[in-house]
Amino acid sequence: MSSEPDAKESRGEDHEQERVVIRDNRKIDPVTGAARKASSAPGPESQPASEPAPEPDEGPKVDAALLDERTRDLQRVQAEYANYRKRAERDRLAAGELAIGRTLGELLPVLDDLDRARAHGDLTGPLKAVADKLETAFVKLGLEAFGEVGDPFDPAIHEAVTHDESDTVTVPTCTTVMRQGYRHRDRLLRPAMVGVTDPTVFEQVQEDGKPIEDANGTAESESAAANDHAVTNAPPHEDEVPADDDKQPSTSE
Repeated sequence: MSSEPDAKESRGEDHEQERVVIRDNRKIDPVTGAARKASSAPGPESQPASEPAPEPDEGPKVDAALLDERTRDLQRVQAEYANYRKRAERDRLAAGELAIGRTLGELLPVLDDLDRARAHGDLTGPLKAVADKLETAFVKLGLEAFGEVGDPFDPAIHEAVTHDESDTVTVPTCTTVMRQGYRHRDRLLRPAMVGVTDPTVFEQVQEDGKPIEDANGTAESESAAANDHAVTNAPPHEDEVPADDDKQPSTSE
């Protein structure tokens, strides 16, 4: 009789030791599909043995440093965008000016025909009105004509076709204009075709603007005058000194 209760008690203790505990840690309820609220109270197994000492709060310092870094990044991006916008606008204007210059360059033969018609007296009536409107439009677009008789010759903008010499000019001068030159803004579209007259004798100019020949002539004349003055005031030569007999007349009879 006493052995049966002992056996039952031993079986109950074994059953309690073999019991398995299952905890449902899923964040979504499998039945309702709703999110479960995390339990704020930790279980007895998750509680630490001893709580560490609280550390000082560095949150405001970290937030201030992060804010400064983000502000600098934003300022750098804004400056880069402003530079990009200026560069894009400058490139757009340059491309527009280049396109206008190319178009005007293609229309220069039309202006040459109008100039020839004007020179022969054929630019009259409706053709003259069209020519005037066309030239006005070209001027508004920035087209500028150059190359006139009497202009000093500049090899950068003039194309010399003929050369001549004359005493009437002191520097190489454009005396004949065979075809006008054109420029758009600061860009040369076409040089002027001219005939050049060179002076017979080129005058070399000093830094002060006086011709070198005149300066040399003045220096030579001043040197000659100085020599003449020195010769005039110089003492007489030994051969020219009078003798003692010549200085005093003889008184003896």
